[in-house]
Amino acid sequence: MNENLLDPLFLFFSVGFIGGILKADLKLPDAVYQLLSTYLLLAIGLKGGVQLAQVSLGTIALPAAATLALGILVPVIVFFTALAMGRLGRADAASLAAHYGSASAVTFAAAMEMLRRSQTAHEGFLPVLLVILEVPAILVAIFLYGLKAEKRPGYGALLHEILLNRSVFLLVAGMGVGFMAGPERFAPYKLLFVDAFKPVLSFFILEMGLVAAQRLPEIRKAGGFLLGFGLVAPLVFGLLGGWLGLLSGLSEGGSVILATLAASASYIAAPAAIRVAIPQANTGMSVAAALGVTFPFNLALGIPAYVWWVSWLTRS
Repeated sequence: MNENLLDPLFLFFSVGFIGGILKADLKLPDAVYQLLSTYLLLAIGLKGGVQLAQVSLGTIALPAAATLALGILVPVIVFFTALAMGRLGRADAASLAAHYGSASAVTFAAAMEMLRRSQTAHEGFLPVLLVILEVPAILVAIFLYGLKAEKRPGYGALLHEILLNRSVFLLVAGMGVGFMAGPERFAPYKLLFVDAFKPVLSFFILEMGLVAAQRLPEIRKAGGFLLGFGLVAPLVFGLLGGWLGLLSGLSEGGSVILATLAASASYIAAPAAIRVAIPQANTGMSVAAALGVTFPFNLALGIPAYVWWVSWLTRS
């Protein structure tokens, strides 16, 4: 665990977070931020697509089903927990459910880098699971909200917003390109999209630290529930994800990634969709919990905990 706290990715996050607290002039220009996020999403999709071209459909069927189950179950649990324990309104409960049922591509990338550093074997098609987890939770959360809403969300506009959302579109597009190109044609791009991935990710993580510091007022305003939820929820869902990963036939490394995906929370795709479908929801509160509490928790302590959990399950 100490090794993870000294990893450059967490240290870059800490630099950004401290800089945000001290109001240092660290913010990346918007054009640079957009370029970095485009690169990261495309790189994740490309690597997954290349690996997907080398496996059969039967290999990914059970892991995909387990991931889909998480995408349905997690938002239901979060929604009713937020209503009962958090005393949130239906709109805000649905927003929190969408954010925590969906997944964070940056947390996924950090977990993949940790496996690479420890030389832990894992399946190459894991980015497919990230794409699967991005969409269902948002739809489930909005459906739960719409059950008692006076005005139901427009699902046509919502589907357009989700499927053509920048993060989902780039992941799927990158995966399609990687799948069609295959490993041989992708080889000349390996230096840019594989070898340079971690250094570029470091810049993005630094920006995430800065944004997390800026979200602290939202967490204070929301009270103790949001802080407690942001720390406990990833552990609960991470344990569930790791167990389902092993049950579906994933390797130890693959199960760690599924645990991390289940424990992570979206702060890119989910806010955009919720703003369209439930405009009265306080998406700032959900993003504050996802980015200000859960993201750094996973980066520092969560991922090593999921590694231990999956290892313990494997030995048991």
